[in-house]
Amino acid sequence: MQITGIFSAIIVGLVIGVIARLVVPGRQNIPIWLTIVIGIVAALIGTAIADALGAGATRGIHWLELVLQIVLAVIGVIIAASLYGKNRSKVT
Repeated sequence: MQITGIFSAIIVGLVIGVIARLVVPGRQNIPIWLTIVIGIVAALIGTAIADALGAGATRGIHWLELVLQIVLAVIGVIIAASLYGKNRSKVT
């Protein structure tokens, strides 16, 4: 991966993380940095899956890749919110 790919993953991950947080119903008691990390990881994994399916080689907007990234980020936010909330309640 080139340096431009890393910057692109960070920017796309930020957007994907915010979209995932908006899609998940209710309040998520996770910090914004965790949302961004989840979005970045979801963007990278979604891209890898789309490439494996052959969707990365198409022209134009890669809708399958985008949907995969958002779905993965939503799942990540749900998991993180449930785990982060449990860990925070034990501390206090």
